[in-house]
Amino acid sequence: MDKKALRKQLLQTRQQLTSSDWNRHSQKITACLLDQSCFKSGQTILAYFSIRQEPDLTRLWTDVTGLDLRFGFPRCEAESTLKWHPWQPGEPLVSGAFGILEPPATTPTLQAEEVDWMLVPCVGCDRQGYRLGYGGGFYDRLLAKPEWQRVRTIGITFNLSIMENFVPETWDQPLSYICTEKEWIVPNR
Repeated sequence: MDKKALRKQLLQTRQQLTSSDWNRHSQKITACLLDQSCFKSGQTILAYFSIRQEPDLTRLWTDVTGLDLRFGFPRCEAESTLKWHPWQPGEPLVSGAFGILEPPATTPTLQAEEVDWMLVPCVGCDRQGYRLGYGGGFYDRLLAKPEWQRVRTIGITFNLSIMENFVPETWDQPLSYICTEKEWIVPNR
């Protein structure tokens, strides 16, 4: 199956989750992340605002107590690039190019050397750590840059989107880990 057809199939499957299952699975993913001591040892975490029934990680930055975490969120710029900005609940957000909430362009930016973890939304992932995104290449282009290659990445997806026999493209950047509602996956590359 080609990537376009696979993406369509996985998105349709994800859309079939009931609201209750989506919420429960999202909570389990958040709990799985917080169970990882390596994740909790980070200070600056890049995250995302959920769209199209992606796992919702809102509880990470609204309900977590006792952890000193700083979160950054992406803003889409021209030429399909992502810029990252610190953000915390209560600060302003604007609707970006794709209708995704993002910090305003006037806020400071985060540089790769400040980042401990990047949570990467995935349409699907395989057990080797390769992801299928929406096809824009935003994350792959960013993670291919030398300064971003040291940042540890965690693919966030529902277990129903773990792919078998996925053939990555030469430009696909592998993830460090994958987190689903059922398991923490260390890629077997």
